[in-house]
This record gives sequence, structure tokens and C-alpha cells, in this order.
Amino acid sequence: MGCSVSDIKIGQAWVGLENGQGLFRASFEFAVPELGGLIAVTESANQNLRLDKRVAEQFRLSRSAAQEAILTGRVDVDGVRCDEPGRSVSPTHMLVYNPNRPKLRRVVGVPLKVIYEDTHVLIVNKPFGILTLPTAAHEPDTLATRVERYLRIRQKGLPYVGIIHRLDRDTSGAIAFAKTPESLEAFQGLFKAHDIERQYLAVVEGTVLRQEGTIDRRIVLNADAPRHRVAHGPDEGVEAVTHYQVLERFGPVATLVACWLETGRTHQIRLHLASLGHPVVGDVRYRNPGRPRTKAQFHRQALHAQTLGFKQPITGKTVRVETPPPADLTALIVDLRNRYGLPNAGG
Repeated sequence: MGCSVSDIKIGQAWVGLENGQGLFRASFEFAVPELGGLIAVTESANQNLRLDKRVAEQFRLSRSAAQEAILTGRVDVDGVRCDEPGRSVSPTHMLVYNPNRPKLRRVVGVPLKVIYEDTHVLIVNKPFGILTLPTAAHEPDTLATRVERYLRIRQKGLPYVGIIHRLDRDTSGAIAFAKTPESLEAFQGLFKAHDIERQYLAVVEGTVLRQEGTIDRRIVLNADAPRHRVAHGPDEGVEAVTHYQVLERFGPVATLVACWLETGRTHQIRLHLASLGHPVVGDVRYRNPGRPRTKAQFHRQALHAQTLGFKQPITGKTVRVETPPPADLTALIVDLRNRYGLPNAGG
């Protein structure tokens, strides 16, 4: 049995070593200076393995180091850069590890704050400033892609990421994703039946006089306009119901309220609170432009999804999670309390 240099196909999926029974797979590693990396050709076992596991075995790395190398763009599979640690690779795949290659910018490498997870559902704490899903602009960094990356590292093959509900880009807090098509259908049933608890915290402009109340106002959703609106008549738009309770008043400047969704329309809380004359602080989209300038200033809408609770539709387990307000919203509340929420404070 002989082998020439031409038999070793760099960037191809095989090594041409014949033994009379098809391709014979050798396990060896060698450097390729012009590629700036190491190549591993494998056949210790005739089975598929996760890419991170094979990289760890073939290049003598720890599992975490192998995952880091893949996520930062230092591993090629059959001549193509691959950043999927959970990808299944067979013994016929040619792997190249480039330890000196500059790291790729990992926009999707931000740690995911997982609050709850089982085999059917994943609940994470969404930061503000990130979309739940990509738009027509195909943004590379969204919460859904971060969830996909998280699941891909932990399971074989391409993970399933089902969108159960959404949060606006600048709204933070608890959001759930389905891990299987069956669980997505089951959770969508929960939402349609309103058998799910969703509580939000919002800082709104002005003093909300009623201690608690219900806003039952239909909403007109206009996909072609930047703003949705509250319906003008009973036959217009879709049903939308929000319950609220005052938690704290900051003089005449602002009010901290808790809101519970009975329905879950796009921008529902923001629209409903603005319709009361109390827009969410920082919400430039639904704040009346003719409204006098407020002393409560914030760089985004002051809205946070604090609580998510439900009876798991597949296992029957009761799940209820709470997420504390992020640092910027906490700082806003503390500042308003110190300046306007104390007796004799200025307003």
C-alpha cells in the first residue's frame, strides 16, 4: 500500500489510501505552513461526533478550549470556517485548527442568562437593546440566535428554537422559547387561553391617580406604519386588555406601575398606558409630541418583563420565574425616589 503527496487532498473530505476494502482512515496530524494551522485526519472510530469533541480529541485541547476555538473562527471543516461546536462531523471530514488566526468578533458570544430550562422550554432574561427575532435586515445578533447558539453547544445537530412570544428591542426581562415543535404548539395554546402570568414593571410619566384599574381598549395593528394605535370604535382592531396597579408615586413627575397582560398584542402596554395620558418614560414612539417635557428622562422605554408563570403544558409542573430590573432601570427608580418620592421633595 503506497501513498503519495497527491493522495492527501487538503480541504477535501478523504485521504486516498486504499486497502482493498475501500478507503482506509489513518489518524494523524500534521502542520501546513501555508495554511497557518494543523490538519487532523481521523478514523479512530467509524462514527459521527460533535465538532467540539473531535477537535478536543484530535488537537489535544480541553472541551472548553475546543469550543472557544470553534466559536472564535479558528477551526475549518473541509476548508470552510465553522463556528458551530455542536455540528455533527463524520470521519470523512477534514479538520484544520488555526491557533494563530485572529479571533472573529463574537457578536453572538454574549453570555445568555438562563433562568429556567427543561427538555421542552427555555426561559432567559433578555437584555434591552436586542431584537427577539431578526427583521428583513437580517441582523446577525438577536436573542433567537443567541438561544440557538446556546442550545447548539449543548446538543447534537441543529437545535429547534420556537418563538412563543416576543419582547420589544428596548424591553428587558423574562421571555420563553420552545425547544421542540410539540412544546411550541402546547405553549401557544396556553397563550391563546390566557393561562399564563405575565407581569411587567413600567415607569410612566405623571401621577397615576387610581390605585389600580383595567384598560380594555382595542388596538389597531398597522404593519406598514411605525406606530400602532388604540381603536376609535368597537368594530375596529383586535381585543387588548391590560390590568395595572400603582406601586410607587414619585411626586407629580412619574409613577411606578405593575402591569398584567390578559392579551398580548404588539406594543400593548405602551399603547394602553399612553392612552391613559401616562406614556412609559423614554417611549418616544407613543409619547404625544405635544406633551410638555418631563423631568423623568431615560435612554429607552422604562419597561421590564418581571414575572413569567405557567403550568408546564407537557409535564404539568408549575413554573414561575422573576427577573429583577436591570441596573439602568433600577438607577432610574432610585433617582426618582430620591428626588421626587420623598416628603417635601421638589417637583
